[in-house]
Amino acid sequence: MSKTIVVGISDYNIAIGGDILVTYALGSCVGICLYDPVAKIAGLSHIMLPTITEFSDSRFAAQYGKYADTAIELLMQKMINSGAVKIRIRAKIAGGAQMFAPINNANIAGIGERNVIAVKKELARLKIPIVAEDTGKNYGRTLYIGSDDGLMRIKSVNKGEWVY
Repeated sequence: MSKTIVVGISDYNIAIGGDILVTYALGSCVGICLYDPVAKIAGLSHIMLPTITEFSDSRFAAQYGKYADTAIELLMQKMINSGAVKIRIRAKIAGGAQMFAPINNANIAGIGERNVIAVKKELARLKIPIVAEDTGKNYGRTLYIGSDDGLMRIKSVNKGEWVY
């Protein structure tokens, strides 16, 4: 019987053996699903901010799961340590919504879009292709990925449910 593993904000984890990963409350945050279809290892990261260097003077600096440019590589390495092979890993991403009215604070203005850009840049740097994407818009998402099939399932309160 499979279990569901919850990935919190600024966290990441992997699933094997049919287990399912879920992360809640993706607004401007981005959920990054990584999957090796041969090893059947799924990974999920819930990043909150684009880059650690941009926020290095903040109280968040040492929390590597919070940033696209640190969390994705840590997640990939955790998958590889469990038997995944880098050249087989594929990505699916969701989130990065514009949840609030425009803000004057330069650090958080357009943060959803900036998160998506940072995630794509980091995946390109790691040579991990993106095979599905559901980003932007103005609503929150709950994201699931199963280790048995690598399907990314998204639920949204007012929009329903769909699968990639």
